[in-house]
Amino acid sequence: MKELKGKVAVVTGAASGIGFAMTERFVAEGMQVVMADVEEEVLAASASQLESAGADVLGVLCDVSDPCAVRDLASQTLSAYGGVHVVCNNAGVGPGGLMLETTAEEWEWIVGVNVMGVAHGVITFGPILAEAGEGHIVNTASEAGLVTNSVLGMYCATKHAVVGLSESLWREVHPQGVGVSCLCPNLVNTRIFQSERNRPYEAELTATQNAIMTPMREMITARGMAPSEVAANVVSAIVEDRFWVFTHDTTPVGAAVRFADIEARRNPTDPYAGMEF
Repeated sequence: MKELKGKVAVVTGAASGIGFAMTERFVAEGMQVVMADVEEEVLAASASQLESAGADVLGVLCDVSDPCAVRDLASQTLSAYGGVHVVCNNAGVGPGGLMLETTAEEWEWIVGVNVMGVAHGVITFGPILAEAGEGHIVNTASEAGLVTNSVLGMYCATKHAVVGLSESLWREVHPQGVGVSCLCPNLVNTRIFQSERNRPYEAELTATQNAIMTPMREMITARGMAPSEVAANVVSAIVEDRFWVFTHDTTPVGAAVRFADIEARRNPTDPYAGMEF
């Protein structure tokens, strides 16, 4: 994938945030992009914005937790463009809270989107790329897939799963000519911490969840990296055939603390102790 011009990309969670930024960057590279998202109105507006600027994009309403919807996404992609070269399994949700206060409904939702959504993208599009002997898959995990904390337990669990899935996938398909990248963002200025807007069930945030999420939303707005910077990093990773995609230098440092704990056989320590952000 040294050359992206004229290629076809599929991006889930493409209506906003990192997904929209990746779409914009792919378009700038001369690619045709299928934009998939569960938010119908936002997706239509985002696709229309890019089309008005001359981009060749196709918006597809898609709930990635539904395997039938992802298979339909692939069908629409192949029907419209005749092939696919880059697949970004980017859709995700980021609810916060204490695990002892979570519900089965919350777990089913976050696992359905963050884990099964990636898996559905892999098993649907992966064989197409492998058969062609070329292409690249980008799975959006998180720094939370390498470094844990006490208030994003569900999120950490799902993103650890994406990291493990991606590493195993790289071992499986890289010999077949298909690249894999694992994107592990830290603070990026997106609406990931407002994910309850897309919950498939009715439920108000608890007092504890509000107390946790409000400062996190403020922090991500004040200090979050621009999604366009992440998108540029993703494009570089694809062209360079690079697996790890980090947005902040603190991520591998924090991850190293965890593995030092493992090597020393000690209880988990604070990965951010002494760090400056």
